This record gives sequence, C-alpha cells and structure tokens, in this order.
Amino acid sequence: MGSSTVLIAGVDEVGRGPLAGPVVTAAVILDPANPIEGLMDSKALSEKKREALEPLIKQNALAWAIGRAEVEEIDQHNILQATLIAMQRAVAGLSVAPSKVLVDGNRTPKFDCPAEAIVKGDQTVPEICAASILAKVCRDREMTELDQVYPGYGLAKHKGYPTKQHVEALQSQGVTIIHRRSFGPVKNLL
Repeated sequence: MGSSTVLIAGVDEVGRGPLAGPVVTAAVILDPANPIEGLMDSKALSEKKREALEPLIKQNALAWAIGRAEVEEIDQHNILQATLIAMQRAVAGLSVAPSKVLVDGNRTPKFDCPAEAIVKGDQTVPEICAASILAKVCRDREMTELDQVYPGYGLAKHKGYPTKQHVEALQSQGVTIIHRRSFGPVKNLL
C-alpha cells in the first residue's frame, strides 16, 4: 500500500440509552478492494441481517476493533465521556493505524489522527455503518448472555433499555451490579 492511501476508520457506539450494561463502540477500516454489499445503519437492519453482515465485515475489513466502557466507568464519568473513552479504545485497538477517523454524531474524542464528527453518519458513511453493525451485534449478544445471569429483567428482549418491563423489574427485583447507578430510573430506586 502506497503512502497516498487514505485509511478511513468509521466509529459508532451502541448503548448510550440503556439502564444496564456497557456502552460498546466499534472502529472499522473497510478494504476498497473488498466491498461489502448491504451496509446500512444497524438500526435499519433486522437482527438476522446484522448477524449475517457481522462476519462479512470482520473477514473483509482491513481492520476492525471493539471498544467499551463498563458500567462503573459510565457512573464515574457520565455516559458521554464514557462513550468517547470507548471510541478511543476501539480506534487504539485497530491493527492498522487510520489516517482519518469519522465518528457518527456531533462529538469526537481526541485521536492520534484527524477526526470528523458526522451527524447521521451511520446512514451515509459505509465505514460508520459497518462499525454500527459490529457494535450492535456485540452488545446485543452480551445482553442476551447477561439475561441468563440476571433473569427476570428481560435483558434479552430490550437489551437494557428503559422499557416499562425493565423499570417494573427493577422496582420488584432491585438493582444489580450491571445497572447504571447514575441513570435516573436506577438512581431513584437506590
């Protein structure tokens, strides 16, 4: 690869709104020689389609990495700061250093290269679409596993988001260590 090659890493997060579990980010550098059909915002894809695209992205991308911030970090810093930290971890985890980072949203953390925030980037930038798919599949899988460990909260179904069922389960079963204590509905119960 010549030095003129611009390596764009797309970065997106999943899990800013839930009351439980980590915030998960992904960074992806796509390979122009191996385009992946069907990349779009993970929220616009069915679970089945995301599950099908995830291994394709991992096989065909030049590099990909997952970054995360745990519940303790979310409670310690706040969800925005924890998300930015998780994004830095994802980019730092890439096996190839990007020349530019494109982040979905309106904020970028500091990286070792130029970065640009793109509002609705998960709908327009293929690298960000790929990152959103990896992050969502990773986090959803984890919440489904946590559902086995903490049954009765419905985590496999709502993935930790503040649904009526989840809030009622918190009221009846109490707060677990995977719940974000800095979030209103959880804080109010403590």
